[in-house]
Amino acid sequence: MVTPVANSKEINELLARYGVKFGIYKNGNFHEQLFPFDAIPRVISAADFAMLEKGLIQRVDALNMFLRDVYSDKKIISDGVVPEDFVYSSTGFLQQCDGVLPPKGIYSHISGIDLVQAKDGTWYILEDNLRIPSGASYPLIARELCRMTSPDVFREANVRDNRNYIALLRETMNYVNCGGINVILTPGRYNAAYFEHSYFAEKTGAVLVQNSDLFVEDNVLYLKDYQNGKTRVGTVYRRISDEYLDPMTFLPESLIGIPHIMDAYRAGNVALINAPGNGAADDKGIYYFVPKMIEYYLGEKAILKNAPTYLPFYEDDRKYVLDNLEKLVIKDVSEAGGYGVVFGSDMTKEQLADWRKLITEQSRRFIAQEVIDFIDLPVTDEQGNTTMHKADLRAFVLSGEKTKVWCSGLTRFSRTENSFVVNSSQGGGFKDTWVLSQE
Repeated sequence: MVTPVANSKEINELLARYGVKFGIYKNGNFHEQLFPFDAIPRVISAADFAMLEKGLIQRVDALNMFLRDVYSDKKIISDGVVPEDFVYSSTGFLQQCDGVLPPKGIYSHISGIDLVQAKDGTWYILEDNLRIPSGASYPLIARELCRMTSPDVFREANVRDNRNYIALLRETMNYVNCGGINVILTPGRYNAAYFEHSYFAEKTGAVLVQNSDLFVEDNVLYLKDYQNGKTRVGTVYRRISDEYLDPMTFLPESLIGIPHIMDAYRAGNVALINAPGNGAADDKGIYYFVPKMIEYYLGEKAILKNAPTYLPFYEDDRKYVLDNLEKLVIKDVSEAGGYGVVFGSDMTKEQLADWRKLITEQSRRFIAQEVIDFIDLPVTDEQGNTTMHKADLRAFVLSGEKTKVWCSGLTRFSRTENSFVVNSSQGGGFKDTWVLSQE
């Protein structure tokens, strides 16, 4: 068993001191809490990571090709690989983005791909997060604090340095830049991931801005300066959802968007990271088709497996789901953060009957998956006791001139024994992820 690289309590106290928190809205109230850190790292072998790296690059490249296709020629639809009504009924498909090609043709610049490792060692993709995936800052700062408190461990350990994420992020922003400075657009300190926004701005040299700092003039985006002047903006790493981005294009009641930023984007005068409309590819229903996309666009078999998934949208799948509901996990395709996930094994007979009716009536709304009994990792409590908890991995894939996988990741664990829900918004904790540089 891997031993802690530092004292978990000491690191959590430092995280709290530096304001490394995670905000949660619940019942109309905003609450900030510590994102609990456990000092026993997850260790991934060099061979395992090489396989993951190859598979993740393959997957993200195919997803970017799918987005370019569905917002332009739509060949994958006309060729019958993905059903037309399945794409257009997705809440993530934005008609306002149809026919708009982002700078350098890249839609998902930063992809957060969630994986689990089954007990037989097989890795499975659970979700593709292509809109505004968060979480890379937490293992970065945790590793930084562990280096401070236990420097000898990292001098002697055979672990790849994870600090290159900042260079990868800056490189990605610069590659698509349309002429101007890089900014990180935040809705403000009450956003759940505000710490991450400010952390990345400081580390990359980008300017941290809110909507009131930016304006559009003649289809060009500018940053106001303190002397009533203006500086052109070439790339916006935006941390607000599509629907709030531009009140002139999307929700008119949005108070955190920038009027006419979509006009500047359509004109090719600013890059938006990630591109609006990416929800067409990370809809949980579209997930079902990703292995087919890889074959269609790349002519290759998928290296990384999907979890066994059923679409009630299809009659045969719907029949299987209804007949086996008690042993499946059901996911609402439009939810995220661990919300909209229910396990058939936790339901009463009456609840199962209600869910069968709901799935029959709203078959496009849900997917069903076999429950993967993924591995448990050791977690220490404040008293130093160790217990085993379910853990997943969010890998970060950055797409610029080339597609690259960060040699680390966000390992999240459930704080309740035997629970499969690891999301930070559901109270989960996190670990550092060590990728070994050699066997």
